[in-house]
Amino acid sequence: MNAANVNSLASAAVVVRRTIAAPAEDIFDAWLDPEALATWMRPGTIRSTVATVEPRVGGRYAINMQGESGAIPHAGVYRVIDRPKKLVFTWRSPHTGDGDTLVTVDFQRVARGTEVIVTHEQLPETAREAHTRGWTSGLEHLDQACQQLRKLS
Repeated sequence: MNAANVNSLASAAVVVRRTIAAPAEDIFDAWLDPEALATWMRPGTIRSTVATVEPRVGGRYAINMQGESGAIPHAGVYRVIDRPKKLVFTWRSPHTGDGDTLVTVDFQRVARGTEVIVTHEQLPETAREAHTRGWTSGLEHLDQACQQLRKLS
């Protein structure tokens, strides 16, 4: 295999972090509850989201985002569920070339709440920028959803 072929097989990774003023357990659960997931998993210009979740190792999830240009299906399988520390799951969408990629979400307790660290690996290089924007926006919406819950309690 020549160098050009090796480079074309290389995959991109994205790491996005956000500190959220909420307990790790609450934030972790928001990733596995379909109603909560549909509320905050609306990156960018996504208008609505419908989620189904089998919250167990080997379980599947589906997230259908409705954007300006139509439906964008996302799906995968949970590989690790270690409440409230870590989630690992595959991620497949039209934006990953309909190939499986890998997402790891770490939840680290910090003085002001929980730092959420999303690491998305095995992405096509062309998808890196869009996924950086998407995860950044998604975590902003997760933070806003946690703030709303705090106001209600």
